[in-house]
This record gives sequence, structure tokens and C-alpha cells, in this order.
Amino acid sequence: MSLDGKTVALLVEDDYNLDEFIYPLHRLAEAGATVKVVGPSRTDVFTSHDRQVRADLPASAAAVGDFDAVIIPGGYAPDKMRRDADLVAFVRDMDAAGKPVAAICHAGWMLVSAKIVSGRNATCFYSVRDDLEAAGAHWLDEPVVVDRNLVTSRTP
Repeated sequence: MSLDGKTVALLVEDDYNLDEFIYPLHRLAEAGATVKVVGPSRTDVFTSHDRQVRADLPASAAAVGDFDAVIIPGGYAPDKMRRDADLVAFVRDMDAAGKPVAAICHAGWMLVSAKIVSGRNATCFYSVRDDLEAAGAHWLDEPVVVDRNLVTSRTP
């Protein structure tokens, strides 16, 4: 499947899950997509497992119209991402535009803060289940769940 001409936002914050960040970054690029790393505005370098990643732009400069999809890696980064109003608004606006929003593992925290899971099917790492259900999601014990434009997975 070619993603030529598509631009995907890959969110980042400190303590991102390395596999959940690196694999989408490389696989999307291999498929032809342009991947832009989007972070909060407080800094442009983020660290996890002694690996540093530089954001291409802050969420405050990320326009929904410039992106075809967003991927939120897990780890403990989503708990930090949800503290940034611009990152949360970007995810909410991408969903409102009907663009694919993919959340891996602990990234369900961002979906809860963006208030986009009520009445929708979703999955996540088991420890985030209570958060999704409290936000109104119907949690499914499946590896991957697709509900319209929302794609969630339990693990990488």
C-alpha cells in the first residue's frame, strides 16, 4: 500500500515507547508518507531509554489541514502529552475532521483527554482500560479495534 503524498503526524513526549515510536516512523516513510514529529511547545528534544528525538514542530504550529492522520505512541509519554492543551486539541481536531487517529497501548490517555472516546469501541493496554471506560468508551479485549477513523491497539 502506497502512502505517497500523505503526511502523518507522529506525536512525541518524554518517555515515549521506543518501539511504538520508531516502527511507525520508519514503516510510514517506507510506504511513501511524509512523517512529521509533533511535540508540545515547551521543548524540541524528547528522551526515552537514552534515545533522543527532535520534534519537527510544536502542536501549536500543527494545522489539521496539513495532515492526513495522527499516530500517538504509548509508553508514559501520553500522560505527559495530555498536559499540553495544543497536543490535546490537535488530536481532538483530527478526530473531528474524520482523519485517522491511531493510539497505541497507553495512548488511550490522550483519547480520554481529547474527549473523543464516548460511545466508541476501543482497546488499550489493560491498565488504561478503566480510564477509557470511565470516559464512555466500550472497551474490547482485542489486539486492534477500529471504530470509524479511530484505530486503537493494546500493544505494538
